Amino acid sequence: MTIYSVIGVMSGTSLDGLDLAYCTFYRDETWNFKIVGATTYPYSPDMLSSLKNAGRLSAYNFIKLHKEYGAFIGNCVNKYLKEMRFPTPDLIASHGHTIFHEPEAKMNFQLGDGNVIAAVTNITTVCDFRSLNIACNGQGAPLVPFGDELLFNEFDYCLNLGGFANISFSHRGGRAAYDICAFNVIANHYANMFSQSYDKDGEIGRSGKINIQLLNEINNLEYFYRPTPKSLGIEWVKEVLFLILDKYNIPLNDKLRTYYQHAAIKIAEVNPDHKRKSIFITGGGAYNKFFIEILAQNKNLELIIPDSTIIEYKEALIFGLLGVLRTKNFVNARAITTGARCDNSLGTVILI
Repeated sequence: MTIYSVIGVMSGTSLDGLDLAYCTFYRDETWNFKIVGATTYPYSPDMLSSLKNAGRLSAYNFIKLHKEYGAFIGNCVNKYLKEMRFPTPDLIASHGHTIFHEPEAKMNFQLGDGNVIAAVTNITTVCDFRSLNIACNGQGAPLVPFGDELLFNEFDYCLNLGGFANISFSHRGGRAAYDICAFNVIANHYANMFSQSYDKDGEIGRSGKINIQLLNEINNLEYFYRPTPKSLGIEWVKEVLFLILDKYNIPLNDKLRTYYQHAAIKIAEVNPDHKRKSIFITGGGAYNKFFIEILAQNKNLELIIPDSTIIEYKEALIFGLLGVLRTKNFVNARAITTGARCDNSLGTVILI
């Protein structure tokens, strides 16, 4: 039995920091995993500002940041391996940080040059997981559901409450998945206006009231009527969602309370037959006590929240697995999930 050791690297749209998960995988009848250790390196104010504003940089400065961020990732990996005294892993699988995600325009970019990561760490690196899928007419997302299928298939649904809320589930012999709605990118936006980095326990939202007119307007946005597979990017949030939220002259906590209700409604819609089903919840939103209370009001959903390591590092874990599959030339993204014209083995492998 071959055991693969991998560091999965993830940076989400909510900009919480750089997640590293040192994982091992082996396969008998199914794929098995262990998260040996995991940590998050927070972004400095300068790096946070650079990531937030990357899409507005000149071509030269954008490429410069791409390489600087790759060096940052590589240095974080080296630091973590040294601190924990872990053996050198077989590979690094880096998701990078999403700057552009417009699959309809064949446009995407994950910041963090994998060549630099490999050079800094002297470790084989797999990166750029989305580009081939988008070139094949796919959404380039979601990619985590393939890992859900292999590692967490005992649950009816796998829900991740990160910058965006996305879900995956078994469907017609495959794995269906899509982005449900924006989530922490909205919650963090309003928390920042209260001088908080995030809405701890959902208390800002809890203090607000639902605005029915706003709720109805965002519930009926065109995106929610599109067929799956489909995905969302920060561009849609800025160009569509914020335009609606900003036009309502109501207290900010009312906007957030209304938005939480919207997200709960859209999550409930994934279970149209109203039979009681299990839903496995990960991502930072799993700590949002108020939102979980709202979601728990739906008696057709059995909420299952795992330990904190899985909550916080499931995506890094799964990108680690996707990296292993790529180095073996195995499929790691299904057409049924991404909308591509074919299944793919995604990722650029940089050997060193």
